[in-house]
Amino acid sequence: MHPLAWIVQPPDPVAHRRPALFLDRDGVLNENRADYVRTWQQVVILPGVLTAMQRLAASPFAVVVVTNQSAVGRGLLSRQVLAAINQGIVREVQQAGGRIDAVYACPHTPEAGCTCRKPRPGMLLQAARELEIDLARSWLVGDAVSDMQAAAAAGCRPVLVRTGRGMKQALGLALHGLHHVPVRADLAEAVNWILAGAAPVNAE
Repeated sequence: MHPLAWIVQPPDPVAHRRPALFLDRDGVLNENRADYVRTWQQVVILPGVLTAMQRLAASPFAVVVVTNQSAVGRGLLSRQVLAAINQGIVREVQQAGGRIDAVYACPHTPEAGCTCRKPRPGMLLQAARELEIDLARSWLVGDAVSDMQAAAAAGCRPVLVRTGRGMKQALGLALHGLHHVPVRADLAEAVNWILAGAAPVNAE
């Protein structure tokens, strides 16, 4: 079982391996929904996201979305509609002057036992192979403990945001041995912090 992938901007074949900023989707880029985001009309981009993505456009980071979408495996969402939603988000970001280089989505349910559903690192590892990414210099911004665990498993640095599920999830970081993970208010604050040359993750 493999994740679904939409590569918007292939890597330069002669360039060196580059760092990435991996982004969870629901709760980081757009509002989370308890019943899943199942149509484009349900997509609500969070405040400050488009400005943050605009800042990333000029950065050396590959910008890669990695998202669990078990609604597909549950039969609540088709792969075609998922693709349309992801393409719509990419388009919104591009129209605002930002960029998303690729989107990876795990369509499987937790019971499927795949290697791509976060907290497992499969999506990040596949992106690293396909996009020439240096995981050791990369970050993952998410709103859940499972995002932070996926980052650790892939060897990149995690940042939790308080949007989406993040406010509650932050309370459980220490219980999962993740007390060192930095917590920021939202994507805009996380991006500003990373681009300003944030210290290694174990400094907090």
